[in-house]
Amino acid sequence: MAATTPPKVLFEHEGVFIHSSPDESEGQDLISGFLRIIDKDGETLVEYKPLEDADPSNILCACKDSSSVVEWTQSSEENPHRPIDHQLSYETEWDMINAVSFRRKVHAHGDGGSNHTNDRNRWAFSFNVCDLRSITVKCEGWSYITFHLKDGTALPAIHFHQGGSTAFLDSLRKSVQINECPDDESVLIVSTYSKTFSQSFENLLDDTNYGFVQKFKKDPYTTTLGGFSKVTNYLFDAFRAPELECHQRPAEEVADLLGELIPGLEINQQEEPGFEVITRLDLGPRPEVQRRGPVTMEEWAKYQDSEGRITNVPHLKDLILKGGLCHALRREAWKFLLCYFPWNSTHEERKLLQKRKTDEYFRMKLQWKSVSEEQERRNSRLRDYRSLIEKDVNRTDRNNKFYEGLDNPGLILLHDILMTYCMYDFDLGYVQGMSDLLSPILFVMENEVDAFWCFVSFMDEVHENFEEQMQGMKTQLIQLSTLLRLLDLAFWNYLEAQDSGHLYFCFRWLLIRFKRELHFQDVLRLWEVMWTRLPCQNFHLLVCCAILDSEKQKIMDRKYGFNEILKHINELSMKLDIEEILSKSEAICMQIKNCKDLPHSVSEILGLNTVTEPSAALETSEYGILESPQTSPRSTHRQDHVVSNGHSHLKETTHNGCKVAFIS
Repeated sequence: MAATTPPKVLFEHEGVFIHSSPDESEGQDLISGFLRIIDKDGETLVEYKPLEDADPSNILCACKDSSSVVEWTQSSEENPHRPIDHQLSYETEWDMINAVSFRRKVHAHGDGGSNHTNDRNRWAFSFNVCDLRSITVKCEGWSYITFHLKDGTALPAIHFHQGGSTAFLDSLRKSVQINECPDDESVLIVSTYSKTFSQSFENLLDDTNYGFVQKFKKDPYTTTLGGFSKVTNYLFDAFRAPELECHQRPAEEVADLLGELIPGLEINQQEEPGFEVITRLDLGPRPEVQRRGPVTMEEWAKYQDSEGRITNVPHLKDLILKGGLCHALRREAWKFLLCYFPWNSTHEERKLLQKRKTDEYFRMKLQWKSVSEEQERRNSRLRDYRSLIEKDVNRTDRNNKFYEGLDNPGLILLHDILMTYCMYDFDLGYVQGMSDLLSPILFVMENEVDAFWCFVSFMDEVHENFEEQMQGMKTQLIQLSTLLRLLDLAFWNYLEAQDSGHLYFCFRWLLIRFKRELHFQDVLRLWEVMWTRLPCQNFHLLVCCAILDSEKQKIMDRKYGFNEILKHINELSMKLDIEEILSKSEAICMQIKNCKDLPHSVSEILGLNTVTEPSAALETSEYGILESPQTSPRSTHRQDHVVSNGHSHLKETTHNGCKVAFIS
């Protein structure tokens, strides 16, 4: 039998008190104890225990059970199970599989615990943070907090006579999302989806084999659907509860369930204000698209002038779209595609830029390298980032020669770049999955500094995918649904009928840009094509549509249901033909552009109705895409900050979609 992993204490504070009576009567006791946050078998628990309570048998413990009943009793006269105000009943939750209840541990030797002489032990409690609905924080000369659980239970107020409430809440925020209630500033609303979302990346990257549905149902935490994130597991359990397995849930109920998982994701609710109903349109014939060979070193050289400036950028991007780049060219060309190098910079200007960026990189790297062990013990966020990075680095592309073996220098660089990125963007820090985005870039660059700044540019593009609110993922799923309805309404309706209209089986595709769906070399090809930002914006969504278009007939002819669709999409991994996909994706784009009366929402998604005043510095590609800045306000601001930090003699301009900064 495998040894049980001992609980890890994430936070501990002594000198917190429970008042035995809610009023200020003279005879009330102050029960002194310690408050802990612990990690036990991957679950986060909050635990209070009186200091004099040496018997752990009476502590309430979390157990995996669907009853969601709390057996904590304060006394026979008092009823702690008072309901929470209805206005606080909303919740933002991802973890829908593991309903957790609380019950006392079974006493050894069968004794019931009623003979225990220490009356203080009845105040001990423990609960899983997933079952926490809200926290009330008040102050009466000192702070005290009350935990409200999702079943209506209110636990005894914890009084921080000696301080520490802020530190406790800060530590708790690492496991759950905490937001102020708009109606009552003393109430904090707790949402557990963000921690679950972060944990989903681990499973997203870990699992490679499909587990049978029955095995999955019995143990969803260890058996995932072939590498789909835990998020998909939660959807599965929500949509296919055992008692409803043979019955299709109403579409509106599915929409409600999905809304609980991802607030703001309204794919199916067409009556929602502002939702554009897309009816069947005649898109016309889909044109044939021919691919060409990759751009060679000789071809690339023809687009440089004597000082190294890249000329006729739109045409060069068209060639990259049609065929990609030869591998020998990627190290140089990717720096331009990722806006690390401005297209109109000279050789000398790029040398100065690299020197400045090198200095800036190593200043940031020094920040975390110079943190002592003692300092890190007091910096839990940095400690958590480091732990996640070390865990992920050791399993990222280990079959690739660049990263295989022990003490591989590629792994060290991967680790150091990700740690330095935490200094660059400490608010985001590191989220599981980011190592997958860095790995191909470092493989191509073979240089720590160049790889870092190219990675920064890529992260600016996909940053919202990894934020706790997951706004990027919400938006992309809604946009993908809109495009699929336009392209094939019958197929979209079929997916809807199978509870799959949310398109959540595409989650991993969008999250890490098909990194786990394609062979490594094919990932390089796809990414460099996407970085041209041709033939339209959000081209990666059309890549999703192209893959689904190739599989739709099989899915419908074989009458695949919810389970079979998940399994089928998952098993496409490493079986996709990148050239065929890119050809079909471009053809779909051309077909949509040729459509008359194109819905406004589709034009917005693909950037087909952008009206921009042309200028001498802007050129148009053959697809009618103006080579103008594609960066978001966030990206522009961040780049402005980088280029202006500590330098007073900088000249800035914008050209071909990139922020340009030169030392004058």
